[in-house]
Amino acid sequence: MAGRVEWPTIDGPLGLSHQDSVAYARRFFNFGFLCLPFLWAVNCFYFWPVLRHPNSHQSHPEIRRYVVGSAIGFLVFAVILSSWSLTFMIGGNRLFGQVWDKLVMYNVADRYGLTGLF
Repeated sequence: MAGRVEWPTIDGPLGLSHQDSVAYARRFFNFGFLCLPFLWAVNCFYFWPVLRHPNSHQSHPEIRRYVVGSAIGFLVFAVILSSWSLTFMIGGNRLFGQVWDKLVMYNVADRYGLTGLF
């Protein structure tokens, strides 16, 4: 529809201006690299209209670049975290051997002799 305003954020008309949207998308994307990858997920959620409807948001290509990058970054992070978690849970002592006792956190009190203090 001609003349229809398309909003880049999930807030619609209550959201940010175009310049602020670009700045926020860029910040969320860059801070995701600083060991805060969940900001990539926030970026994808907040700019969901840009990510969900790629052909309808031709006026927001710079926002789309950051949001798609955030989606890819969060997907890679989630795959790495899930594979590490599954390897740790399924492999356990059989996979890690003696190192397993140093990796697990449920025996920290026993390891440092903190169980008989109270």
